[in-house]
Amino acid sequence: MKKKVILIVVLVLLAALVFSSAFTVREDEYACTVRFSKIIDTTDQAGLHFKVPFIDSVKYFTKATQLYDIPPSEVLTSDKQNMTVDCYILWNISEPKLFYQTLGSTAKAEERLDAITYSVLKTGMGTLAQADIINMNNGAERNAIYEGIAQKVDAAAKSYGIHVEDVKIKQFDLPESNLNAVYGRMISERNQMAEKYTADGNYEASIIRNDVDKQVNIIVSDAEASAAKLEAEGEQEYMRLLAEAYDTQDKKEFYEFSLALDALKASLNGDEKTVILDGNSELAKILMGAK
Repeated sequence: MKKKVILIVVLVLLAALVFSSAFTVREDEYACTVRFSKIIDTTDQAGLHFKVPFIDSVKYFTKATQLYDIPPSEVLTSDKQNMTVDCYILWNISEPKLFYQTLGSTAKAEERLDAITYSVLKTGMGTLAQADIINMNNGAERNAIYEGIAQKVDAAAKSYGIHVEDVKIKQFDLPESNLNAVYGRMISERNQMAEKYTADGNYEASIIRNDVDKQVNIIVSDAEASAAKLEAEGEQEYMRLLAEAYDTQDKKEFYEFSLALDALKASLNGDEKTVILDGNSELAKILMGAK
């Protein structure tokens, strides 16, 4: 019985020894073997690995890209304007041993990244005027500024075993205290531009209207002159035809008689049938002679 107990104890100790000496590593992580607070080995190979039991410990760090949303902070531009910067960082652990020795945890890494990024932003924005950041220019100019910031943050973070993939600017804005004043200035500038465009448009419209009125007057004048000319030519032709039609004395007298009859007919178009004529009137002579 005593032997069985001893055997069981030995087996338990062997199992504990085996389990405490083995550890596994996943595809998405680093494993650092730590002995007396010092890293003696680092691996990123997935699978089963071994360590000295009860002496060594294993510290795991992820290989995955991590996102750290930096709290908004204020920076000062070269023209002494305060601006609020809201950004986030995409980063990963590139050297796990150095990361463990200098920082040791994600929380401390984020604190350090916060300080580095703020320092780079403060220095970079200090060389730019506010108009270089907030404007209507091509966005490629601002992208070049952001890329430069990311490169500088990455260079500073390498000493901690960190690779900064990108620094994304979510918002570059003015502090609340200055926001209304700047918006008012921008609105005023846009109103001035709108008024200028309106004035230029009205000026161009007046030129076009004046030109159209001038063209209309010319066309109307030419049409009236042409009409008057045609009318005069018609009258002239009419008189010529009359002269040709009544070229003898008998024809002239017949024409005058026809005109007298037309005049008489026109005068008798009402209810009154009485006509008073002068004795010397040609019409009276014709009527008296006809009688």
